[in-house]
Amino acid sequence: MADGSVGGFATDRFGAVREAFQANLENGTDSGASFAATLEGETVIDLWGGWADDAHTRPWEKDTIVNVYSTTKTMTALTALLLADRGELDFDAPVATYWPEFAANGKDRVKVSHLMSHSAGLSGWKETLTTADLYDWDKVTSLLAAQAPFWEPGTASGYHALTQGYLVGEVVRRITGRSLGTVFRQEIAEPLGADFWIGLPASEDARVADLIPPPPGSAIGDAPNQSELVRNMSSNPGIDVSETRTRAWRGAEIPAAGGQGNARSIAEIHAILANGGVAKGKRFMSEAGCRKALELQIEGTDLIFGQPAKFGLGFGLPGAMAPLTNPNSMFWGGYGGSLAIIDMDARTTFGYAMTRMAPTTTGDLRALGLVMAAWQALEA
Repeated sequence: MADGSVGGFATDRFGAVREAFQANLENGTDSGASFAATLEGETVIDLWGGWADDAHTRPWEKDTIVNVYSTTKTMTALTALLLADRGELDFDAPVATYWPEFAANGKDRVKVSHLMSHSAGLSGWKETLTTADLYDWDKVTSLLAAQAPFWEPGTASGYHALTQGYLVGEVVRRITGRSLGTVFRQEIAEPLGADFWIGLPASEDARVADLIPPPPGSAIGDAPNQSELVRNMSSNPGIDVSETRTRAWRGAEIPAAGGQGNARSIAEIHAILANGGVAKGKRFMSEAGCRKALELQIEGTDLIFGQPAKFGLGFGLPGAMAPLTNPNSMFWGGYGGSLAIIDMDARTTFGYAMTRMAPTTTGDLRALGLVMAAWQALEA
């Protein structure tokens, strides 16, 4: 849209969602954003609008994409669930079954399920890293394989903000001989025609919106009296939002935080999980394989967030952190506010991606407000 106004559609029953989306752009809550929903596998909301840059020189178009930080983890989890459904990956198996070097320093009993549920005790690196190290797959995975856990694996979750993607990704690479981004693209994104990337080709750079950092001092690592674990996770290396504008970041495979996509791709990809393994007429997984994601792995006070959390296989489950409407639901969000919600009971998915970042790591009220408006329409 040449003037940054709202494009796309919402079917008649979801008119209130379009109004709420438009209001967010008009009052400055959002600068540029997209919101989408699927119901029974059909895309019923696909909205975009605003601007792709803070200077308002590039409108957010239909094919605009943006870095969604940890919403990328949902795509990494889906890739692992797909391999498990095919019998290539066993979540109950020790990681070292697939990645022998990982057994070092007492990690021989750490299971793949621990990686998926942030309970492996590897929330960060013990060696000091730079941002450039995140682009060196062999270095960061080798360091994780060699180090001892920060706490006893399987006893508590502690959000693996960056490390989870490398850990799960290396297991996928050992099984398939392909990088996680490649498996995701070839087995999920391309068959669906979905515009989500873990490792973005330079040919797509012109479509990427610029993230607008949250207010200074509001990041998770800025909290006072933080624990050593939190300090390590948030500052080794520190998170620099401007790095997402570089070719190095976009081109690297950072499967916990580097994904580029939009609301449409988030919602339409996760329709696989919401609809028993089928999306756009193609069967990707069995229904049982989809429902494995709901199996509770760990709950309690997360050692990084410092609040109650419940994790299934790769996703957060309904609880204090996210009181979702239906029990067979799951979610995760990204630093700044992006969000994915999958509801297997209602066979519904929601996706949200934006430029203006809020000081949050698991979704914020903008996305949740749009989701609630959609829920009210569904229940009417």
